[in-house]
Amino acid sequence: MNITDDDGPAHRLLPGDPDSPVILHVPHGSRTITPRVRSGILLDDAALERELDLITDAHTQEIAARAARDAPVTPWRFVNERSRLVVDPERFPDEREEMRAVGMGAVYTRTAHRAPLRPEPAPDEPALLARYFEPYAQAMTRAVEDRLAATGRAVIIDVHSYPSRALPYELHGTGPRPPVCLGTDPFHTPDALLAHARTAFAPLGESGLDTPFAGTYVPLRHYGRDARVMAVMLELRRDLYVDEPVTPHRGLDAVAAALTGLIRKATAAPA
Repeated sequence: MNITDDDGPAHRLLPGDPDSPVILHVPHGSRTITPRVRSGILLDDAALERELDLITDAHTQEIAARAARDAPVTPWRFVNERSRLVVDPERFPDEREEMRAVGMGAVYTRTAHRAPLRPEPAPDEPALLARYFEPYAQAMTRAVEDRLAATGRAVIIDVHSYPSRALPYELHGTGPRPPVCLGTDPFHTPDALLAHARTAFAPLGESGLDTPFAGTYVPLRHYGRDARVMAVMLELRRDLYVDEPVTPHRGLDAVAAALTGLIRKATAAPA
């Protein structure tokens, strides 16, 4: 767990090549929690560390950084600098979010094992949404619009990981857990982009489609409206590159190389 001042940047846009349409989105890789947010969490420090081990997409920031470094045309990176226990920027902030059923809407009230994390309802939810969720969404929207203006398209590659064994919070945890899960959207994931992802990650093993996690992240301003915004979600099964829960091994190099391959294809060929 990292404790940082509320005044630090909650997210970062790391510039890429002006001609790159690709944005690597890394929303769940941080373990950082602010003191104000920590005070509203019910877990003691040891339990909170264990929860962060389970819920953080370990080393996805490093995977994205390595892939960006090695790509022929450097992609842009949008990185969440706060733990998803602060807010989860990929959730709907209202009743549209199905994960609210297990206490994991935009502001979590339950742990991965469905134990209490915050009081229910969370008294600080409106403040957290205003302080973190809304600025994050606005900044990601601007990043996408900048790529559209510069290149005529935006390709969002959402970089996640998931545990090899299902956790109790998962609503769809009984299905297959392939080495690579590709999350898709019928409007924003064109066939060519999906094919590029399958090819790039084939060396790591089987790619599953929308299992155990489905969907992609697209800013609401563009969602279902602008087909120039393309997206695919990568869910990397953690045993590919870590000794679970968090210790990296040599597989991290192969995962980063596969992501570099996808970046290359997504940059070079309109999907």
